Amino acid sequence: MSGIVTAVLLSLLSAAGYALAAVAQSRLARATAPGRRGLRSLAARPLWWWAVGLNAAAALAHVGALHHGPLVLVQPLGALTLVAALPLAARHARRRVHRTEWRGALATLAGLGALVAVTGPTPPGESLSAAESLGVAAAAALLITALARGRGLGYATASGIASGVASALTQTVTAAVAAGGAAGSAWWVTALVAALVAAFAAGGLLLSQAAYRVGLAAPLAVVNLANPAAAAVIGVLLLGETFRMGAWGWLVAAGAAALAARGVVLLSRGTARAAVTPAGARPEGAREARSRDAGAPPLPPPVAAG
Repeated sequence: MSGIVTAVLLSLLSAAGYALAAVAQSRLARATAPGRRGLRSLAARPLWWWAVGLNAAAALAHVGALHHGPLVLVQPLGALTLVAALPLAARHARRRVHRTEWRGALATLAGLGALVAVTGPTPPGESLSAAESLGVAAAAALLITALARGRGLGYATASGIASGVASALTQTVTAAVAAGGAAGSAWWVTALVAALVAAFAAGGLLLSQAAYRVGLAAPLAVVNLANPAAAAVIGVLLLGETFRMGAWGWLVAAGAAALAARGVVLLSRGTARAAVTPAGARPEGAREARSRDAGAPPLPPPVAAG
């Protein structure tokens, strides 16, 4: 039980780091040009390296969480990144958090809480074999290549899948190192899987940077849905991870996942709605706020008919 608590705490720390990095990346995305030219300009910006450092620190916390807890527990908690990014982005934009965003945050937290409650006691030492690791990496690379052609949210989906695969392979590397090497495999196999982890992690970072050109909320929401979905597929199909209470546990997990997904959708809608509200103004006072910003006197109250 102590291992589960440690995994949850490290996952929360990881989510906070990823949230700070996402806010920084969204600011950079609006200030840089697309394509290779934009990537080269990122290297000259201190904010980019700050975001890279935050992502690295969050990744280390995530690795620690995977060492203490199963994949089907750790990955859903990554959706808390969106909940943490909510007040951070609002503060940067100097606006209030919209009511719809708070509803989405509560729904997301409720869904994630239910998922944690039905997570099974699968030993965290389970890992992919060398053949399974290479197969997962090859299949994921093909899927990511296809999704990245769609740009926008396609980039975000590809980024989430890359991060989910990196997490699954990370769990394999940590288990192999703890056991003194992958079972039945040479040391270079573990090194190869570690290199794949680095490649997928870097690819996920660059894909998310490209996705943030259309905004923060929607891409971050898609990343946080695709990430645990990819990891859950790997965990259930290849690692034998499952949920408590048998069939009922699967039903509860499905309902919890749907609730969390609904919360993410509400968060995206609320953030998009708040984006059209002038900074520091309530949505219902937007008309008066625009009038004041333009230097005109406040609009008179409406006169009742009759």
